[in-house]
Amino acid sequence: MNSKEVSKAAIKIAMTNDRNEEKAVREEIAAAGIQSVAIDFGGEFSTSVTKILERAVVASKREGVIGETHAEEGAVAGAAHEAITQIISKSIGLNVGGKIGISRCGSHISVCVFFAVGLLNLNDIVIGLGHRAI
Repeated sequence: MNSKEVSKAAIKIAMTNDRNEEKAVREEIAAAGIQSVAIDFGGEFSTSVTKILERAVVASKREGVIGETHAEEGAVAGAAHEAITQIISKSIGLNVGGKIGISRCGSHISVCVFFAVGLLNLNDIVIGLGHRAI
């Protein structure tokens, strides 16, 4: 499995609409040998960056996508940070809401943030993707 396939899985799981679709996609991804987890997220972007990083690491450990090593935790945090940096220019000062998708196969870990960004119902859509190898 290569980094492109693992990244596609992270994007796919982040784009699910509800828990039922998320479960079906996780099963499909697992059949291909890729572990995954998705986290719903919402809040004011500027104050949420740390929470996004923490939730990505905690959910990855909870669901067995990574173990307890610093290298694995750092890989998820680094990939999540990379994904966040890609959406900063459209998100600063606004609210975000959507999902964080994380996938892993072997040494490849990818994190995708897929958010609606805006005020009230005036939203734009952003996507950021980060990858690390352990």
